[in-house]
Amino acid sequence: MSPESLQRENLSSPTMFLLWGFSGAYRAQVTLCLCFSLVYLVTLLGNLSIVTLVWLDAHLHSPMYFFLGHLSFLDICYSSVTLPKILGDSFSPQRTISFVGCITQIYFFLCFGGSECILLAAMAYDRYLAICHPLHYLAVMSKKTCHCLVAISWLSGSLSSLIQAFLTARLPFCGSNMIDHLFCETPFLLKASCSPNAPLNKATLYVSAGTIAMGSFLLTLVSYVHIIRAVLQKGTRTQRAFATCTSHLAVVSLFFGAGAIAYLVPQSSSSKELDDILALLYAIVTPLLNPIIYSLRNSEVKGAIRKALCR
Repeated sequence: MSPESLQRENLSSPTMFLLWGFSGAYRAQVTLCLCFSLVYLVTLLGNLSIVTLVWLDAHLHSPMYFFLGHLSFLDICYSSVTLPKILGDSFSPQRTISFVGCITQIYFFLCFGGSECILLAAMAYDRYLAICHPLHYLAVMSKKTCHCLVAISWLSGSLSSLIQAFLTARLPFCGSNMIDHLFCETPFLLKASCSPNAPLNKATLYVSAGTIAMGSFLLTLVSYVHIIRAVLQKGTRTQRAFATCTSHLAVVSLFFGAGAIAYLVPQSSSSKELDDILALLYAIVTPLLNPIIYSLRNSEVKGAIRKALCR
């Protein structure tokens, strides 16, 4: 066999990956499984409640709550990409995932995450129009505009994740099938890859993801700069309107803050537990807290919950 064919054979993709998740005694695994099950159940119930309330309550048929319903649906999808697999691996002695399954998980995780970034920016733009241009709000933020913004968020997230999943699928792994993480995620596959072009692949992947994340964050930031300026200039009436932004601002801070910490903090082999905790923060805890934040800090949502319970 020639050296070239040997090199091609070595630089191949494994058919299966071994996910090196939380390690520990059986009792610890059971405890983690119960915790993850509770988190997933609360996440599903909380976000399904928001979607149902927005759909059924006529007082919530406005652009802001239209976006909120889609955000809750995205959170259900986002957490469902990783948590069921983590739950299954909690009791499995052999935590494996197929190569196709791994790339599929990466695609959907990035798709829902990217779509949520853009949707949060659309919600910030909605609040900007409502506070800074209230007279033109209903004309600009029409039903057609709302549907277009949601479609843009889904299409942009899908296209970006498709590029990243395709590039990740082409990485050579030299027979190595160990992923030192709870689920399949691009930075950890880059870490396991032996590609001589790994820095270039990593740069391309981060540029693709960063375009969505940073673009959405900057649009959100610009919207809130204008909102805060209008609040300071126009006084009490606008300050009351700004109260509708507090829930969204808390969700934006949690989502982008957790993602920035997870991706910008250098990954270290000596801090695997920290890497896992950061992954759980932005992949699991954020979808869990979003409906709680909107329920506790939004009077209209609390009113809709009370009416639903009275029925």
